[in-house]
Amino acid sequence: MKLAYWMYAGPAHIGTLRIASSFKNVHAIMHAPLGDDYFNVMRSMLERERNYTPVTTSIVDRNVLARGSQEKVIDNIVRKDQEETPDLIVLTPTCTSSILQEDLQNFVDRAQMESKGDVMLADVNHYRVNELQAADKTLLQILQFYIAKGRKKGEIAEGKTEKPSVNIIGSTTLGFHNQHDCIELKKLMADLGIEINAIIPEGASVTELKNLPRAWFNLVPYREIGLMSAHYLAEEFGMPYVDITPMGVVETARCIRKIQQVINEQGANVDYEEFINHQTMFVSQAAWFSRSIDCQNLTGKKAVVFGDNTHAAAMTKILAREMGIHVVLAGTYCKYDADWFREQVSEYCDEVLISEDNGEIGDAIARIEPAAIFGTQMERHVGKRLNIPCGVIAAPIHIQNFPIGYKPFLGYEGTNQVTDLVYNSFTLGMEDHLLEIFGGHDTKEVIQKTISADSDLNWTKEAQGELNKVPGFVRGKVKRNTEKFARERGFSQISLEVMYAAKESVGA
Repeated sequence: MKLAYWMYAGPAHIGTLRIASSFKNVHAIMHAPLGDDYFNVMRSMLERERNYTPVTTSIVDRNVLARGSQEKVIDNIVRKDQEETPDLIVLTPTCTSSILQEDLQNFVDRAQMESKGDVMLADVNHYRVNELQAADKTLLQILQFYIAKGRKKGEIAEGKTEKPSVNIIGSTTLGFHNQHDCIELKKLMADLGIEINAIIPEGASVTELKNLPRAWFNLVPYREIGLMSAHYLAEEFGMPYVDITPMGVVETARCIRKIQQVINEQGANVDYEEFINHQTMFVSQAAWFSRSIDCQNLTGKKAVVFGDNTHAAAMTKILAREMGIHVVLAGTYCKYDADWFREQVSEYCDEVLISEDNGEIGDAIARIEPAAIFGTQMERHVGKRLNIPCGVIAAPIHIQNFPIGYKPFLGYEGTNQVTDLVYNSFTLGMEDHLLEIFGGHDTKEVIQKTISADSDLNWTKEAQGELNKVPGFVRGKVKRNTEKFARERGFSQISLEVMYAAKESVGA
């Protein structure tokens, strides 16, 4: 069994908790051992939330293991119903509760008899799906629950809004720049004369879900969360949806043109071409920048892109199509949706990598030695070890990816932010030489470890001293080439002689 020391997507219950805590007046009960409740701390810290996260852990302890937890879980649900009076309580299982094989649906049914609010079980398989898949399915389950409830009471809204309107689906707590993206999408819809019917789940009330069919269409900006709900609404109510992520000049224009087509087919008469041209020429600086001398200096530079499907695919297209940067490798950790990703990026990169193994991605980066990386926080750490700059474009994320200032990645303002990120991620001009001269980096320390944990090469003191004399901006490359030379020839130690022989082998 391989030890996983980094997960790109968390376990399923994290996805369920993200959805439940995104809605207003919804409480989640997590059936788990003490220690699995880190979600509360993570959300409070990263989102800088002033209010308590609406998640309670029903602890699995030794007493539960001995006697079962039925009464304890039911008591916790009923107690929270009385204390918080939520509209909905979601009970989420975890791997631990799944191992215990407890009938959580029975717990929910019994608790519902004593609760004023609604109670439901997030029915996701914690051994087969990850955080993103569970979030998508949990959102669908909550939507189906309230559509069914609305139909039973005859409360489902009939007819469409008078003016074109949209439901934005998939913006959640702990999403990568989701709050900023949502603000930008609301501005974009207002500019297009489209009313916002609902935004789910972030900030929405479950009581509003019965009104979703009133919108003219649904917009799903992120492929990972929201597509299942959009498919359901399309099947149940014939609602069209747009799933083009408006990230970058080209894709934002394509998204707007698709919206134009969708609402004109329902009786509107709009033409957004003038708006697209004005935004591209005068609001977004990305189109102008791509023709400037600054961007032309980046033409042909090698880059590696890795992240979730939405952001990795969009960034690959932006780099290759809009900025002339050579994407050597584009990859994603969303293995369950690999076919879509390959279809989206294959023509824009040399190599596609679908993997959840951060060591494999790290080794690929070390092999390629790109001028810049665009990935997750894990790739940023890899870049630090290899002295390669990295711009973070997707989760997994750090508190620095929850900026206080306004930084969307979607829409026309998003094009400016992405362009700045790309440009500032490359090492520019004399920067490395100046840093070396003025000691801006600690360049005297040589990294002894490779990205993979299978290296047993040692450097002698003399060889290490010689390596320290190499300028910082090429030292990493020299080190990796020397170690590659040594491994191919079976050396376990790198001496001055090995170092010089490696140098001669590459004609340096």
